[in-house]
Amino acid sequence: MKNIRPLIGGLLFATAIVNGSPIQAGEPAGTAGSGDFQIEVTKKGLGKEVSIRKGNKEWFMMVEVTPENTVVIRQEKENDTFLVDESETHDHPLSAGEVDSAIQDFINSVKSQSKRKK
Repeated sequence: MKNIRPLIGGLLFATAIVNGSPIQAGEPAGTAGSGDFQIEVTKKGLGKEVSIRKGNKEWFMMVEVTPENTVVIRQEKENDTFLVDESETHDHPLSAGEVDSAIQDFINSVKSQSKRKK
């Protein structure tokens, strides 16, 4: 099984290159506006999910944590077409800080990708 560390480490580069005011780890779940992105973070059991919308594009990530493992689901959709639909299962539970970090890194990577495509 994959380890979550490469996922978190692989997305950290986005944190350094994105400007704006994303939801910070540890902030309460809810909706935040950053530019024309609509971002909603929801606590889900021991994990969280995030939904991001901008125009006709949508991104979704859910981190579901159980005492035995962690499941991460990522999706990207344009109109009604899924561009990305992937999941991974990790053989250990993530801590709350690791969940927050993975969600924040996902938000930052979406923003970064969007800026590069302009």
